[in-house]
Amino acid sequence: MKYFDTRPYSISDFIEWHNNDLLELSPDFQRRSVWSQNAKSYLIDTIIRGRPIPKILITQKLIGRRQKRTVVDGQQRLRAILEFFNGDFKISKAHNDEYAGYTYEMLPQENKKHFLKYELGVDLLFDMSDEFILDVFARINTYTVSLNTQEKRNAKYIGYFKQYAYKYGLKYVRYFMDGKILAKSQVTRMAEAELTAELFVSLMGGVQTNKNTEQFYKKYEEEIGDLENCGKKLDKIMSYIGEIYPVDEISKTNWSRVHLFYTLFTVIGHCLYGLTGLKEKFRVEIKPQHAGKLRIILNEISLKYDEYTDKSFKGEIPSGYNKFIDFSRRRTTDTAARIGRADFVCKTIKSTIN
Repeated sequence: MKYFDTRPYSISDFIEWHNNDLLELSPDFQRRSVWSQNAKSYLIDTIIRGRPIPKILITQKLIGRRQKRTVVDGQQRLRAILEFFNGDFKISKAHNDEYAGYTYEMLPQENKKHFLKYELGVDLLFDMSDEFILDVFARINTYTVSLNTQEKRNAKYIGYFKQYAYKYGLKYVRYFMDGKILAKSQVTRMAEAELTAELFVSLMGGVQTNKNTEQFYKKYEEEIGDLENCGKKLDKIMSYIGEIYPVDEISKTNWSRVHLFYTLFTVIGHCLYGLTGLKEKFRVEIKPQHAGKLRIILNEISLKYDEYTDKSFKGEIPSGYNKFIDFSRRRTTDTAARIGRADFVCKTIKSTIN
């Protein structure tokens, strides 16, 4: 037997219920409001952009002649919506440049209308006992998948660094997938955001271990820093990589391995801008007309990697390649491995182009 009904209700419905004391936001079994201003701003931006948000679960009881609604799941979302409508906080620039610093009353009339008409999906329970509601709430909080590192960051941070990591992850996700750098199954677990976050770290703080990435989420939660400029650099580096390796070509090389793609990115980034941690003496100025030469050099490194790692190879691996291979097979995301791989490739490029 089905004990609930699914219905859409507009934000204006919830505002009316709240103003008429027909909406209980904090039953005993609910968590109290713990959302930060940033989290609330992100939700409002989602609504303003017309994106969906998770469903609300409420129960409804007839008390006298009035229907009283109690929130089983979603009270923090509803609190944020009601507080924004009442002018209690503003939209953050991290989430929306156009409406940064706006309260509800400051929005254009058309946007206010769309905000009020925005529909929330609601699962509605009818005249259920507290014991039944508690059972439902417990079940809701049971069926969750363990979060990976990136998903935990997504849940924890809302600010500038996250927004740039996700914006650029989405921008290049098709290249990452079609180029076999990331599998679709990885992207469903936010791997594209994880990768672009690490690319941003390399531009902002130098080539370093992925264990330091969360520090940048934290540091640039409330301040934008140099993210905008680094975004432009990231675009230029990705454009250059695209010239060297169109998506259907990179997939046929070892540079499509995610840790080696990171190396390719930091190598091109070092040549163009100079990256902290990589040796300046191996840096060489590259121009658009060098793309063909770079492809030949990089293909050679990829082929040599295959040759020297093949089980049938019985010769002696040159010392430079020996370290490159070792850094590509063990502790691949450590600072030393990332720097060692990039320095080797930069040195090879410089000795060949010069």
